[in-house]
Amino acid sequence: MGVDHYENFPVASILMPKRLRRPVAAIYHFARAADDIADEGDLPDEERLQQLDTFRAELDRIRDNEAPLTPLFQNLEATIRQYALPLTPHYDLLNAFSQDVIKKRYDNYADLLDYCRRSANPVGILMLHLYGEATPVNLAYSDAICTSLQLINFWQDVAKDIAIGRIYLPLDDMARFGVTSSQIEQQLCDDNWRSLMQFQVNRTRNLMLQGAPLGSILTGRIGLEMRMIIAGGLRILDKLEAADYDMFRHRPVLRPLDWVIMLAKSAPHSY
Repeated sequence: MGVDHYENFPVASILMPKRLRRPVAAIYHFARAADDIADEGDLPDEERLQQLDTFRAELDRIRDNEAPLTPLFQNLEATIRQYALPLTPHYDLLNAFSQDVIKKRYDNYADLLDYCRRSANPVGILMLHLYGEATPVNLAYSDAICTSLQLINFWQDVAKDIAIGRIYLPLDDMARFGVTSSQIEQQLCDDNWRSLMQFQVNRTRNLMLQGAPLGSILTGRIGLEMRMIIAGGLRILDKLEAADYDMFRHRPVLRPLDWVIMLAKSAPHSY
């Protein structure tokens, strides 16, 4: 899952086996720090890109068997070495965060999926490697789950993203449903908007369900964690529908009752 998804799915740290908490923390801190460079504060874009290039240089040191210069990457290197983690997902995350600095619109769904492939899927790939479960089938399921989680995050954060000039909704879909950038800026929730978001939510739900078998393939606490993550994503989609897609005024979040419902839906083979 993408780094932002821990806001909605803290169960990932609660259910994580103790032996994996340190390596997961190392990966999370790397991704969180890079994401913050792309998004937080008032730095000019050029400086954001330079800082992300500094992160790439640290990955290059790990790749070249040289000692990283910072504690963040020293901790990450220890995890990479211990668990034989691939470096490509780490580079992919940095590429996605750099793209966030310079790219504010997506022409079509394929364009958006390519971004998700680098912004969200790498974390799932790394988790499966930590679990020792990185089979081709599991990786394909994980990609579907992680991409859908990223899309869910986009749909619930439309207002937040437009405030910093970003629209993740595919432009061709917006045109097809008669929704403009100006309408999003004005937070107008009309029938065109509802039709557009209903289409996006249904497509995202189908993608999540494509990956859902992973929750039954994985066993023990890891399997329960995955099923809770899936249930949480589906729950947010349900809340978007219940709000009639007006996430401008009713941004969906998970409440205590939602966790009870999610747990009830997290039995194996429940999807």
